Amino acid sequence: MEVVIVDDNSPDGTQEVVKQLKISMVQTELSFTPELASLDSVAAYIDGLGKCTGDFVILMDADLSHHPKFIPEFIKRQQETGCDLVTGTRYMANGGVYGWDLNRKLTSRVANFMAATLLNPSASDLTGSFRLYKREVLESIMPKVKSRGYVFQMEIITRAQYLGFTIEEVPITFVDRIYGESKLGPGEILSYIKGLVDLFIDI
Repeated sequence: MEVVIVDDNSPDGTQEVVKQLKISMVQTELSFTPELASLDSVAAYIDGLGKCTGDFVILMDADLSHHPKFIPEFIKRQQETGCDLVTGTRYMANGGVYGWDLNRKLTSRVANFMAATLLNPSASDLTGSFRLYKREVLESIMPKVKSRGYVFQMEIITRAQYLGFTIEEVPITFVDRIYGESKLGPGEILSYIKGLVDLFIDI
């Protein structure tokens, strides 16, 4: 098993935690590049994905808003179906969100509604990022990705669908972070709307 951690300049003390993990996780290949901490989230994702060497890649937030307890369900679903991508969803039976205020819940719902209206997706949760990919799927999609910000995850799964890759869903519960703070703000919301329209035109 390998663990690739990329810091996108998040204010949650990622670098200090990784230094401690490198001491305790001696049996795990742990890759971390602190010199890239000034990257935005998309550049951090791209850099991290480029360092993955396994046949399958699980992408998740490391602040425990994506709980590792769901990983076996992702693996089981992929093994049962042979699909190319398994994505976690908050918006099906047994899925949900905890710790968000009403404003954040409405923002997420509206974002997914807008995406569903414009893109006709097969997945129910386009803005989530807790996913399992075949590495070959990422290698096929990443050169085509143009988005930045919160549209990035949506573009990957939408392009996967339109390129004919098979997608399965697993219900997850998303828990708002305990440490650090979200970078979602008015600028990111406007960027999302622009990116969504650009993706609609491009797809």
